[in-house]
Parts: sequence; structure tokens; C-alpha cells
Amino acid sequence: MWQLECYDALPSTSDYCINYIREGGTAELAVLARKQTCGRGSRGRQWVDSGQALALSVVLKIDQHCFLEGWPFVTSLAFYESLVRIIPQVSGRLLIKWPNDILLDGRKLGGILIEKEASFVVIGLGANLLHAPHEYDIGYKAAYLGMCGEVPDVVDVAKTILDCLAFYRDIWLVKGFEEIRTSWLTRAHPLGTFLVVESENTHEEGYFSGITSEGYLLLDTIMGMKTIVTGSILLPDRR
Repeated sequence: MWQLECYDALPSTSDYCINYIREGGTAELAVLARKQTCGRGSRGRQWVDSGQALALSVVLKIDQHCFLEGWPFVTSLAFYESLVRIIPQVSGRLLIKWPNDILLDGRKLGGILIEKEASFVVIGLGANLLHAPHEYDIGYKAAYLGMCGEVPDVVDVAKTILDCLAFYRDIWLVKGFEEIRTSWLTRAHPLGTFLVVESENTHEEGYFSGITSEGYLLLDTIMGMKTIVTGSILLPDRR
């Protein structure tokens, strides 16, 4: 489905894709860099490339049936399933943290950045494959896929992810978002998990109660059920 371009190094695969669109590119495209020097994460954070990591971005045409807020769930579901396909031993150790972080044994393994550009969506996927960044560089403990088994070449990893992304996009188009939502929930933190949600202006604590048909987080708090549109999720040990 996608033309895959591979580079030894790029500042940012997502920036490359955005520039491609701005310069008139119209084909769906996937860009892989073996080294990313200025990777970006969500909310303006830097994505630290620990070396021999995944740095993959995809250009997709926006379909009228695919609302922007749905892409984190389609992508994280595809990301999760591709990692299980690559190393089956990770099954049972992976978790999707709302809306689209991939955790291994409770530590961040990969992340996703969704950006809209003109009539396209640019999806950036990053994962630690053979190493994890030091905690003092990123502020939290990270995991890497090689903890669970032998990791194939990053090009093969990217191709597996693209196959899974195409599969779940087709499911979304044919069966609707409810099918994606149901599958996503089976791979996310279980219902009833205690969560802390933080943003610039809010701090909420409560129990995970699912997601809405728009992908918003449902949090059961002492003040009642709240719908969370955006925020950073923490998974603290229950007190």
C-alpha cells in the first residue's frame, strides 16, 4: 500500500513527511530512518533516539469516514499487534496506555505522534528496539523490544507495522470505529485501573471506565464520571 523510503539518518521522519506534503506530494508514503537526530514526541516533547530504534512516519489521505481522533487507537492497535507478530513472547507483557503509548512490563517502549497537514494525516511511530534511553535523559524508565527476544532488522519491523496498520485501517473503514474501540480495550489498561490524568490546567484521579465513541477517556472520580479529551496519563501503584 505504501511506498517505503529508507534513510540512514534524518532529523525527523514526520517533518520529512510534512515537507513532502507541503511540496505537493500526494501519494501515501512511509519514511523510515535508521537514526533520527531531532525526533518529536507529543505535546512538544523530544523523542530520544537510543540508537538502533524505530523511527517511522506514514502519510495517509484523510478519508471522510476516518475522524482524526480515531487514528491514535487504530495506530496503537496496529503497533501492538505488529510487535506481538515480530516477537510472540511479548504477548501478555504489552499494554496500550491511553491513547497510544505502548508499554512493556509497565515501562514505555514506544509512542505515536498524530499530525494533520492539509488533507493528510502524518503518523509518527517510535520504539526502542535494541536499547532504551537512560532515565535521566527522558525522566522515566523505558523498555526495549530486545528484552523479549531477537529483534529483526528495522526495515522488517517497519514492514510488519505497515501491514498491520493497513489491516486495521480497512477494519475501521468497513466495520466502523466501534470494532476498533472494542479491540483496543482488550489491549489497554484494564477497566478499573487507577489513573492520574495531568495537563497544564487539570489534575484528575480516578478509575479507568473505558473510552467514548470519539476515543475520549472515561474516568470514574470521587466527583462522578468525567470525560477526558486530552492529558498525560500516569499509572501509579494503587495506594
